[in-house]
Amino acid sequence: MDLLADYADTPLPAANAELETVLAAWHQATIRLERTHEVLREEVHRLTDELEVKNRELARKNRLADLGQMASHVAHEVRNHLVPVTLYLSLLRRRVSEDSGAVDIADKIAAAFTALDAMVHDLLNFTSDQEPHRSRFPLVRAVEDVCASLEPQLDAQSIGVAVDVPDDQWVCADESMVRRGVLNLVLNALDAMPEGGSLVVTASDTGEGVELEIADTGPGLSEEARRRACEPFFSTKQGGTGLGLAIVHRIAEVHGGSVSVANCPEGGAAVTLRFPSPTFMEAAA
Repeated sequence: MDLLADYADTPLPAANAELETVLAAWHQATIRLERTHEVLREEVHRLTDELEVKNRELARKNRLADLGQMASHVAHEVRNHLVPVTLYLSLLRRRVSEDSGAVDIADKIAAAFTALDAMVHDLLNFTSDQEPHRSRFPLVRAVEDVCASLEPQLDAQSIGVAVDVPDDQWVCADESMVRRGVLNLVLNALDAMPEGGSLVVTASDTGEGVELEIADTGPGLSEEARRRACEPFFSTKQGGTGLGLAIVHRIAEVHGGSVSVANCPEGGAAVTLRFPSPTFMEAAA
């Protein structure tokens, strides 16, 4: 039935008023629908962009996984060949012990093999899928052990060390992995201060876990270096493998933690390694 037929027996002013009310309601509903459509369109655009980012990240992780498998195979093969070559070099050095020039050459070759072995070790650490064997231990023990092992290099580079990690600051983590992470961070700091400086190690309890910060007084990082610091094979130093911070990031990841890199206001760079407490991890799960 025609819409106007409903108003046939209604006085004209009243019919007009009711019609205007219906049209006004229709207009408001149309406006709301247009707004809803706009919101939905924006949400679709946002989700599409987010999906593209996730797809790119997934593709990058898949490429890294393939690269990791290849790197692991190559690293094992290189290490298998390094063992006999190093042995032969040691025997050769004994035979030419009377020739100072030959000994010097042998020492340089040995140093090159040591560097190569360190790179292979980094590759194996990066590509391993080792799960952490958690235990409770004082964080300061790992920090002091690493600093003690590097004391000759710290002295040689005139680098002062300040450790502010409370004795009662315990973590529940894989101690060997934590030591490895601290070692990598300290070595990175030493590389940033070839002419000397200060190394500051601090730790604090955030309530959600423990934060360990290692700061140096070097030149700091560029924006690109800061943003890409934890990317595998990205390095700002000549001959670097670019795996130091990538390994630290992997260690944090398998513990449910994170790593952040920043420049200090007073100069230098600081890397913060976070380990969530078991209670917080269970709550988050």
